[in-house]
Amino acid sequence: MDLPKTLLGEIPLYHHESVLTEEVVAYLQPRSSSRERQGGTFLDVTVGGGGHSLVLLQRGAERVVGLDRDPAALRAAQARLAAAGIPDSCLRLWHLNFADFDLQQHGFRDEQGQGIPFDGIVADLGVSSPQLDSPERGFSFRREGPLDMRMDPGADLETAADWVNHRPVEDLIDIFTRYGEERFARRIAHRIEQSRPLFTTTQLAQVVCQAVPPAARRGRIHPATRIFQALRIAVNRELEALETLLAQAPTWLKPGGRLAVISFHSLEDRLVKWAFRTDPRWQVLTPKPVCPSELEQQRNPRARSAKLRVAARRAAL
Repeated sequence: MDLPKTLLGEIPLYHHESVLTEEVVAYLQPRSSSRERQGGTFLDVTVGGGGHSLVLLQRGAERVVGLDRDPAALRAAQARLAAAGIPDSCLRLWHLNFADFDLQQHGFRDEQGQGIPFDGIVADLGVSSPQLDSPERGFSFRREGPLDMRMDPGADLETAADWVNHRPVEDLIDIFTRYGEERFARRIAHRIEQSRPLFTTTQLAQVVCQAVPPAARRGRIHPATRIFQALRIAVNRELEALETLLAQAPTWLKPGGRLAVISFHSLEDRLVKWAFRTDPRWQVLTPKPVCPSELEQQRNPRARSAKLRVAARRAAL
């Protein structure tokens, strides 16, 4: 595998249950009689704990390239796939933001040394359960942790603390409105400015609660939920990366190859829906998004908001 040695070592506890796995496999068809040959090569741009990659390989895929920003996720995926008996020749893992993927550099190559296009690509967007459940990562306000929120803790990116403590208030209003769709964005941003410096997730959550009207504090979701989502998206430049993926994926696929994207909030889903409908290289296979079954939602409550959209690369483009 191409996992850098600096990412190897002790494998931490890392449990992430991949969502819509059966539906993804059904659409990507790793064992399809309609293909020139059974098996095929697949790209998992958010490998996480290896759930989608493992099922693809168990259901007939010949090879999988897996990417992830988070080195802990890559270590977990490597351990899980090795424990399942997946040989190294079938798997290539990269510590990489999928926006930086290069088929020639990171994919498998043919006898002429050219990158082999994929039969299918899966993208499971958003934050993983281990990231949410680790206070030191700073993604959740349920337990106190540093305001970090970087999916790659070693990345040279502004942290959430950098954003809330140093960015102009107008920048905060902008991301809270665009990425959090927060109606009290202006009030919250000004209260954050007045409360600086803020160092922990619980400090920020308390400031947000103080900023919103009392009635808004008793809503279905915690008042800080949309603010934390907005900061996470801004810190990791998630929507910019998704736009790059949607634009570049057709060049990584064989004609007829499929892209399956799982999103967890409306901003991502709208981008995917718009790209699939307006880019002539795509043929939409899911006119309406596929959602988890009631059984899956009961088993994994975090799957409730997941939406799967799939499109195929048109043969003529």
